[in-house]
Amino acid sequence: MPAIRKVRIRELATAAYELDAGVAHGRLHRSPDDGRWMVGDTPLNTWLERFADQEVYVIVASLEDDRPLPVKVCRTCGTEYAGPECPHCRTVRIRLRGG
Repeated sequence: MPAIRKVRIRELATAAYELDAGVAHGRLHRSPDDGRWMVGDTPLNTWLERFADQEVYVIVASLEDDRPLPVKVCRTCGTEYAGPECPHCRTVRIRLRGG
């Protein structure tokens, strides 16, 4: 699997943690006892219960997906990049904002 995809998935998970969102990490499988879906040792129905009756996003991303991220061309500077934002423009933006 291309390392960039794993990095982006982990960045997404980190952003979710920072938002105090629910994040489950582990191998997705069915419990041999009752057939319920589990992530690691956590039953998904139990984990999802705290979000009952709320509008939510559920995002599932496989760390075993070997497809490369699509290459994009930045509309501002023309740089080719993979991921959510142009790294050149991000660097310039941070520099200009003093951060």
